Amino acid sequence: MGGCAGSRRRLLDSEGEETAPEPRSPLLDRPGALWKNAVGFWLLGLCNNFSYVVMLSAAHDILSRQRASGNQSHVDPDPAPTTHNSSSRFDCNSVSTAAVLLADILPTLVIKLLAPLGLHLLPYSPRVLVSGLCCAGSFILVAFSHSVGTSLCGVVLASISSGLGEVTFLSLTAFYPRAVISWWSSGTGGAGLLGALSYLGLTQAGLSPQHTLLSMLGIPALLLASYFFLLTSPEPQDPGGEEEAETSARQPLIGSEAPEAKPASSPNLSLWERWTVFKGLLWYIVPLVLVYFAEYFINQGLFELLFFRNTSLTHAQQYRWYQMLYQAGVFVSRSSLRCCQIRFTWVLALLQCFNLAFLLADVWLNFLPSIYLVFLIILYEGLLGGAAYVNTFHNIALEMSDEHREFAMAAACISDTLGISLSGLLALPLHDFLCHLS
Repeated sequence: MGGCAGSRRRLLDSEGEETAPEPRSPLLDRPGALWKNAVGFWLLGLCNNFSYVVMLSAAHDILSRQRASGNQSHVDPDPAPTTHNSSSRFDCNSVSTAAVLLADILPTLVIKLLAPLGLHLLPYSPRVLVSGLCCAGSFILVAFSHSVGTSLCGVVLASISSGLGEVTFLSLTAFYPRAVISWWSSGTGGAGLLGALSYLGLTQAGLSPQHTLLSMLGIPALLLASYFFLLTSPEPQDPGGEEEAETSARQPLIGSEAPEAKPASSPNLSLWERWTVFKGLLWYIVPLVLVYFAEYFINQGLFELLFFRNTSLTHAQQYRWYQMLYQAGVFVSRSSLRCCQIRFTWVLALLQCFNLAFLLADVWLNFLPSIYLVFLIILYEGLLGGAAYVNTFHNIALEMSDEHREFAMAAACISDTLGISLSGLLALPLHDFLCHLS
């Protein structure tokens, strides 16, 4: 094989030239099938990331207090601030919200590390079923939890659902036109915005976090319906004729395992070929790791410490607004691929690291006079993060051959998870250090 490095060089050499059109399946080019698949992948992205986002939005509530036995409200929508250290200028929980981040990301990291080695042996449909069940279980467990420990177990279920789903659906894009990557990315951005906004809106309206979480149980049902009933099956190899192809175009994925039957796909790659492909992906993986390290260090390490007392918003409300504005930026940029494509994603990594340094300096020196300046910075942070995600996978899809694309998508999706995990591990000791400052 030619290797990924050579493929990337060919891609860069041909920059500015029109990319050769990819072979298209006649059934996938039909307008009805195109729109069904576009909407299907958008909904899969939305539902897959929804529980993950909601758990991060609820992190301050999960850690703010443990529910007394028999208390049906779990956590008050706007709890009174309780400080970890009365001599500290920060209004801290006893445990950083990075603890929720780690529970929400480490299972995903394990899944993504193991996925390139053997997950392809499991058909897509059982993976989707497990993902949907874990999503529903996470909402129920956190809603009815009586302790922080039990709530974190529910967060782990959300992580399993999101991680397994992301690996599965990104691999599945290899069997559809490349345009579905943009729809998937937009859906994941929509999950961030709608997840954070729905949690913020429902709790602001007076609904308890418990009932807010229970109201979201329709999300896993929508995920399963989108996969089994909305997506069309990829074209069967060597169809018997036009009539068979037309019938297959209307065939939903339920009862069909067409993706596993595609010849010359990633399961046939040797370990050496997989390693060669992975080395070629590092050009895109490293910048995405840095982007996600910086932004989640901000989100789960600094958001709680960026507390303004000269505003009508409580600490819990400020945290929810930070999460919502960040997710709004992510949604806009993940939906922008048709308008703006970025080849050199390392520039985004440098800009995000500058954001981290600037906000860390403000936490230490407290020089920003208004929370609205922080709102703008957080919105900008989300724009950078979403742009890095969608352009990374778009560039990989352009670079990879059909034979390598399924594996490359599954392998590259470890980037964001690795960056998030590292940020959570470092944010915990930083939180304890800053909260003990007088």
